[in-house]
Amino acid sequence: MMNSLISGWLLILASSSSPSSPQTVEDVFTPEHRNTLVMQVEAAIANAQADHGVISRKAAREIGRTATLEYAPLDDVAAEYKIVRHRMVALLNVWRRSLSPEAQNALHFGATTVDIYDTVRILQVRESIGLLREDMLAVEALLVDLAREYRDTPMIGRTLGQHALPITFGKKASVWAAANRRNIERLNDMECRLVTLGVFRGAVGTHLGLGPKGIEIEKSVAESLGLGPVTPADWHGMRDVFGEYASVLSISSRTYSKIGEEIFFLQSTDIGEVYERRASTAISSSTMPHKRNPSRSEALIHWGRVIPAEADILMDDIANAFERDNTSRPNSTIEDLSVDAAEMMDDLESLLERLEVEPGRMAENLGRTDGMILAQRIVFALQEDVGKEAAEAHVTEAARASLTQGLSFREALLADPEIGPYLTDNIDELLDPSTYLGLSAEQADETIAWLASTPATPVCGETSAR
Repeated sequence: MMNSLISGWLLILASSSSPSSPQTVEDVFTPEHRNTLVMQVEAAIANAQADHGVISRKAAREIGRTATLEYAPLDDVAAEYKIVRHRMVALLNVWRRSLSPEAQNALHFGATTVDIYDTVRILQVRESIGLLREDMLAVEALLVDLAREYRDTPMIGRTLGQHALPITFGKKASVWAAANRRNIERLNDMECRLVTLGVFRGAVGTHLGLGPKGIEIEKSVAESLGLGPVTPADWHGMRDVFGEYASVLSISSRTYSKIGEEIFFLQSTDIGEVYERRASTAISSSTMPHKRNPSRSEALIHWGRVIPAEADILMDDIANAFERDNTSRPNSTIEDLSVDAAEMMDDLESLLERLEVEPGRMAENLGRTDGMILAQRIVFALQEDVGKEAAEAHVTEAARASLTQGLSFREALLADPEIGPYLTDNIDELLDPSTYLGLSAEQADETIAWLASTPATPVCGETSAR
């Protein structure tokens, strides 16, 4: 049986012109691609029904041979829609004009509109996931390059907007890379669930009207479309997987918004540790020629607000009424969400390609607190001699004296009679931020190694079908 299923479907592919794979997410949702997928799903159903003896092989071959837009031009379908006001019926009516009576009767046999369009939506979302994953992997490569190149480049780490402790820019880039990989993994996980959704179950999901071999036919259709293993329970009235798709893109948009926001602030005039390289002809301000305004980083902040708002519509659509509903009009939202996510990825990739890092300014900013960012290190160095509690008190007092008495932090530390004698020989080493980076570089190395060794494509297990 398996050989006949495969050979039948290969015959359909050989006798019809398959559309080229979409190159962009926007291509996935064009009317041309959508209607082509509709016709391919109908051909897959006919082929499976022929394999199981429901319709004739001759009719299935004819349906497969004509499953291209040549036999259902968009303009003709649009004209027919104005008459029947039903998109599925309009397409079928136009298509049937090219079919023999036998094939006309066999086309869409036992199927219902939601079977076809929900299956097309599954295929479109899967195509979008594949394209978005490619974009995310391109971003990963750029972030790994940054992490590797700036592995040892010191900069200040900030908490609550304040200078905290030194890190390296490579460490920061590796944090971004790891978050990006988690977005990929979330997409992979939900794709494994997406492909298990049933494709051919009839009006209320019972296979009623599809005959006693309805379940076997559905499995055959799914397999021929590259889907499955099919979950036994109907899903059409409980659209949580599309909600999950939306939530994954929402989380992704917020993580990329975080990256954009950091870069946005890091390139502010007062910090100036990075900036977005722009074309020499690009204008930042119509009245202030000196400005070098952020662009792509600002766009990422925008997407972090827009995409979660779109995702909320699909999350709401999970609460469908009874066995089938469509009151949220979710299809257009899936399209908008997917296309916006792709544009977000383009903005992120462009930002990282244009990013200029300023190690000199990072070093300059490390010194803006006059060494006080090394206060923790001073305490650690003194605790064996004077005790940790006393060391913290004296270092705190030295910092206060530096801020209020016009002393450098170094001078205030050495002037303290209790701790100064213990710091005379190594004060300059202790106040060098480039030698107090913790395991920043090692974290970058480990992250790069993890990314290189971990599969970035879906590995779906048997449990995903349950």
